[in-house]
Amino acid sequence: MPGPSASAFVGLKDLYFALLTKDDATGVTYDTPQKLAPAVTARVTPQVESVTDYADDGPTETASSLGGIEVELEVSQIPLDKQAVLLGHTYQNGLLVRSAGDVAPYVALGFRSQKADGSYLYVWLYKGKFQPVEINLATKGENVEFQHPTIQGTFVKRDFDDLWMISGDSSDESFTLGSTWFDAVVEPGGGSGT
Repeated sequence: MPGPSASAFVGLKDLYFALLTKDDATGVTYDTPQKLAPAVTARVTPQVESVTDYADDGPTETASSLGGIEVELEVSQIPLDKQAVLLGHTYQNGLLVRSAGDVAPYVALGFRSQKADGSYLYVWLYKGKFQPVEINLATKGENVEFQHPTIQGTFVKRDFDDLWMISGDSSDESFTLGSTWFDAVVEPGGGSGT
């Protein structure tokens, strides 16, 4: 059975998030995923600490430990009601109210990236919190330049099972979840955490 293609990434779309409602020794659950915003760029950077042990005048062993997973998203815009849910703010009467005491909830983050051969890599990051949206604005000049907000978050492993990410590749014949990937946060074995 052929595996996934080695084709390069050429696109990014379908950015979703789902509130993590339970993560303990008895299991994990999420709310139904919501579309976040049209995606421009995404950067996922696992922080890994590696150390080497030396003996007999040379390296003898190496060990690594996973730290936080840094995520940076650039989007066309994030609607105010989605910012409220994602960042723990209040949204009422068309107004986003931010308080110094707001606490962002844990969420899962899903997206897909098209590859040059037309297939897609599908991703869910399982547990993370986002920081307030960064906005850079500029006046219009002779040429219009689009300005995009960015949002950064840190993802960690789940308490329930130590998992931090799941992905699938539509070029792999055994992958069958492309049409339902964003219906619920996907779990190993193809189930959902709902």
